[in-house]
Amino acid sequence: MREIVVTEFISLDGVVDSPGGDDGYEHAGWTYKDVTPDMAAYELKGREQEEAGALLVGRTSWDAFHEVWPTMKEFARYNEIPKYVVSSTLDEESVAASPWKPATLLRSLDDVAALKETEGGEIQVHGSASLAQGLADAGLVDRYHLLVFPLVLGHGKRLFATEGAAKQKLELTEHATYDNGVQKACYRVVR
Repeated sequence: MREIVVTEFISLDGVVDSPGGDDGYEHAGWTYKDVTPDMAAYELKGREQEEAGALLVGRTSWDAFHEVWPTMKEFARYNEIPKYVVSSTLDEESVAASPWKPATLLRSLDDVAALKETEGGEIQVHGSASLAQGLADAGLVDRYHLLVFPLVLGHGKRLFATEGAAKQKLELTEHATYDNGVQKACYRVVR
């Protein structure tokens, strides 16, 4: 069975909204605007790209990524591997027409559960806060890879649901603190 790994840039108060973009959110681009880069913190991202067998995103992240990531040389491996978008509103033709190939439309978390049963490497979820919450609620997340930025943003989409979510025990498997205050925290979901 394949593992699902949710990987995020996250503020200390759990916000994952628009960490690198300038897409209209009040604090958009906070990973670059508010914290001096320390490239050592990003070694995790390079390693993830090598370990990825597929990418899984929700509708909002699909809209943000599918035209931009194919043009980015630093995402060459991500651009080669299968992409899956979970959406009840997208149509198959628009996914098929995307430059981010190969891409497949999934309609439900049951489809994601079936994907986990296939052969291949780990399935990574980037961005996609609502999808990550749904995956967690369905017991489909196996690991979290977090780069925790020393910022409190106050509001925005959070990785973890604030109401109605089940308790989840996590085991820390890897951690580091970098000179700029960013912390790497990798967790395995304990079942």
